[in-house]
Amino acid sequence: MRDLVFLPGFMLNESLWDDMRGDLATLGTLHFGDLGQDDSLAAMADRVLDNAPDRFVLFGFSMGGFVAQAITLKAPERVLGLGLLNTSSRAQNAQESAATLAQIALAEKAPFKGLTSRALASSLHPDRAGDAALLQRLQAMALKNGKEVFLRQLSTLRDGSYADLHRILCPALIVASDADRLRTVEESEEMAKRIPAARFEIVRDCGHMTPLEKPQELARIINEWIADAGL
Repeated sequence: MRDLVFLPGFMLNESLWDDMRGDLATLGTLHFGDLGQDDSLAAMADRVLDNAPDRFVLFGFSMGGFVAQAITLKAPERVLGLGLLNTSSRAQNAQESAATLAQIALAEKAPFKGLTSRALASSLHPDRAGDAALLQRLQAMALKNGKEVFLRQLSTLRDGSYADLHRILCPALIVASDADRLRTVEESEEMAKRIPAARFEIVRDCGHMTPLEKPQELARIINEWIADAGL
């Protein structure tokens, strides 16, 4: 059976994939990367590679998608296929960098109480922004990660990899959600056009947290892509 490696997003962990595990387990052996120990994309990529099987199909969600791109560009001989979910290849802009520095300054001075209700709600479809169960699950992952991971992940400089995406030659799956308020469909389209063997899918009526909001649909898309790509 094939090996599949999954990378979570900002202040998330392997619980992100809980609702998909049963479906994903039919595809192979599941491995979950740890993105909480390092403060750079390069170091995160190295840690994942150090702990991953020799060859694997790689999936990165949101921040994990940036790490997945770095892994694929660094060790293309090990990545059989690449799934980029609700992510981007754009570099961090000046406004984002300034906001991040302000967040770090505040976080360093105060006890960590998790992510704000506004931040949590913005990650979901507007119609589910008040879904208490989903919000609680997201907050539980953030609290489990804690303040040190929060600061490390905030400090991660996102350089962007758009200029190098043409060097990714393995089959790729790019997934966007039509109501994602954190990553736009256009950002996913950019990647799909740049990567030679890319398949582009849009999940409808879904916010940023596709693995939690539409787990069965995302699992179906992944299953079909793996079969069609011959992975």
